[in-house]
Amino acid sequence: MARLQAFRRKTADLLVIYWELARLIVPITLAAEALSRAGVIKAIAPAFAPVMSFYGLPPELGLAWLTGMLVGIWGALPLIFTLVPVSELTTADITVFSALLLFTHALPIEQGILRRAGAAMIASTAIRVLGGLVYAAILHRISLTTGWLDGPIQAVWTPMAASQDWPGFLWSLAQMMLWMLVILLALGWGVAALEATGTMAAMNRAIDPVLRLAGIRGEARQFAVIGTLLGIAYGGGLMIREAQSGRITPRQILAACIFMGFAHGMIEDTAVVMAIGADGWAMIPGRLIFAIVATAAIMRLIRAVPDRWFHGLLFVGPAPATAGAGRQPG
Repeated sequence: MARLQAFRRKTADLLVIYWELARLIVPITLAAEALSRAGVIKAIAPAFAPVMSFYGLPPELGLAWLTGMLVGIWGALPLIFTLVPVSELTTADITVFSALLLFTHALPIEQGILRRAGAAMIASTAIRVLGGLVYAAILHRISLTTGWLDGPIQAVWTPMAASQDWPGFLWSLAQMMLWMLVILLALGWGVAALEATGTMAAMNRAIDPVLRLAGIRGEARQFAVIGTLLGIAYGGGLMIREAQSGRITPRQILAACIFMGFAHGMIEDTAVVMAIGADGWAMIPGRLIFAIVATAAIMRLIRAVPDRWFHGLLFVGPAPATAGAGRQPG
């Protein structure tokens, strides 16, 4: 009976999340289709051309990227194949674009959470976006040089496909929203099962040594693990109270925030972009390796920053009582 009640509560929570997503996604998708049919998308696409062209991507995808940055991955997904037909994209294209999405989605919400934990909004957002641009550039350069992932997309799910008329488009939208509900429920129930069986705890222990390589130590590690696996809303949200208590040093808080910005939601977010054809090696081990190396390098530089600059530019939480004009360990 207790398990049944827990299942019902979890399902109710997931349905609330789905409803919030649907209220956001459906109007955006309809508006994007209307603008596309009116020629507006084609008119504004050149503004995104320099950035998208740098990565060898169609300029139309700039709108999907912008939507992802402001709304989130689920808001960007329906636009990808609405703006660009599946036949015009390669696996490399969707992998590079997915890298941009994974690093830079839902910035107002997620960076707002990290700011409450102590990370300065502008600095941490700039670091996160720059990290995404660099990682996507690395993937693009490797693909361009070696021909890696140069074949057609091998997707198990295409959120939308170009339609010739409105009835066909609306039918595709309805199908997409139904599949989104199925995926959300499966992911939510799956994570709950992992937590109930202790598998999630084992995964946390497995990833802990990885965070040490990135320079994340002490109490900050457990929150970075949660954020890496489940997302910033979980890891960053749980870290807020601990950060306010003063039990984690400011530099360790910032290290965890930077790492989570580079590699978070490794379960749900990664599964979604892999479903539309992104390469798993680039999305999981590649992103994790980049996050470790980049965070370690960034924190090496930040450790040399005097406290008065650190607390003025990089960290907005309260300074420790012992902080002076020198440098704080950690």
